[in-house]
Amino acid sequence: MYHVAYFLDQLINGVTLGAIYGLVAIGYTMVYGIIGMINFAHGEIFMIGTFLSLIGFLLLGLLGIGWVPLAIVIVLVVAMVFAGFYGWTLERIAYRPLRGSPRLAALITAIGMSIFLQNYVQLLQGARNKPLPPMVTGGVELVETTNQAGQPYVISLSYLQILIIVLTVVLMVVFTYLITRTALGRAQRACEQDRGMAALLGVNVDRTISLTFVIGAALASVAGLIFMLRYGATDFFVGFLTGIKAFTAAVLGGIGSLPGAMLGGILIGLIEVFFAGYFNLEYKDVATFTILVLVLIFRPTGLLGKPDIEKV
Repeated sequence: MYHVAYFLDQLINGVTLGAIYGLVAIGYTMVYGIIGMINFAHGEIFMIGTFLSLIGFLLLGLLGIGWVPLAIVIVLVVAMVFAGFYGWTLERIAYRPLRGSPRLAALITAIGMSIFLQNYVQLLQGARNKPLPPMVTGGVELVETTNQAGQPYVISLSYLQILIIVLTVVLMVVFTYLITRTALGRAQRACEQDRGMAALLGVNVDRTISLTFVIGAALASVAGLIFMLRYGATDFFVGFLTGIKAFTAAVLGGIGSLPGAMLGGILIGLIEVFFAGYFNLEYKDVATFTILVLVLIFRPTGLLGKPDIEKV
């Protein structure tokens, strides 16, 4: 019974962590799907989202707003707005002027913007970890058993984990509706297929790409809020490794596929948590990237990706 309970505990933790990676991975796959470029500064947008959440909670505390649900909603909206502005600025200043340039130029610019944003936040906030006290406590007890030493072992689903899962599902439903049922979604799909033809048919390509960056950045800020609520600390470098893992999730699921990005995020979260729980915590990242290599060897397009068809 203990082994089943432990497996369930790791499964819940893996899905929770995977939701963070999946939300960040969507930003990578959206940008790549439309302009064929990997925005390596996207992880830093996630990092900025964690700081926006931290600052937002601190300011609300100073204003005397102590009701946690209201505080989370306010911080969520504000963080999405500000992160969206960062995403728009990034596209407008750093990427749009290079849209017609070789891909290597855009790639170098993305890496440069990643380094710039890291140092920008380090100068503003300092290099030390910034903690956040627990905001959401309590949970629902699922299983109570004893471990191998005979001590009580309780598996519970915390209210925070419920919030993370529900928020992720709601965002995916809203986002799926946005892509499949709205004019913006149709414009994005048209630009993904052929930007030149989309422009001839009246689609504002520049505005569509800018809004794609804004949406991706807003989702990254949601992941940043979840990260702060879950782990309670951030620093200027937290976006680098998270961004790399989210990019791995996007590639694993199939770069350019939105369901693949979330699937890849969940899988990366599960691989990390189960490897750390059953084998060695220090080598969980090795396990993650080993799985990625194996997938790229046997299925280069990812789990849900489709092969590119070049026009001749």
